[in-house]
Amino acid sequence: MIDARGTSVVPLLDGNALRARPAGEHGAYHLVPGDPATFAVVRGRVNESRMRNMPVVRPADLLAVAVDGEILVRNGEPYPATGVPDPDAWIGARTDRGRALDQTCSPAAGTPRRAAAGVDACTGAWWTRGGRIVYRDDSGFWAFGVQYDGVIRHAGIVRRR
Repeated sequence: MIDARGTSVVPLLDGNALRARPAGEHGAYHLVPGDPATFAVVRGRVNESRMRNMPVVRPADLLAVAVDGEILVRNGEPYPATGVPDPDAWIGARTDRGRALDQTCSPAAGTPRRAAAGVDACTGAWWTRGGRIVYRDDSGFWAFGVQYDGVIRHAGIVRRR
């Protein structure tokens, strides 16, 4: 049980990822009765703009994350600490050329390493389910992304191999 009083239940979607899919697949991010749910439970009110671009959440504000019906985060912590089901789809370096941002998802305990302009910027951990990725940065914030056609999108960032 998760006490969700005073929270918002937010479908995990990213505007960039939504626009990358064909129009007929935009419903892939909806919360629909009977479908395995993918959502975050966040303290406070979340408006539509933040919902569509909600890639980053402070640990104190994140109560839970469910991906395809499985809880991956509970009370701001990984739950349970899980590995990477399809490592070949996620492991490796990707670049957002527009931001000169590189990020490598390494196989060591699902640990991403991100670098800006060739300098190691931060480290953290990551968990995946299907085409979804959940990050926890070393500073503690949580971010959520989607992989579609081999491209990872989150927080307005578009990373390609």
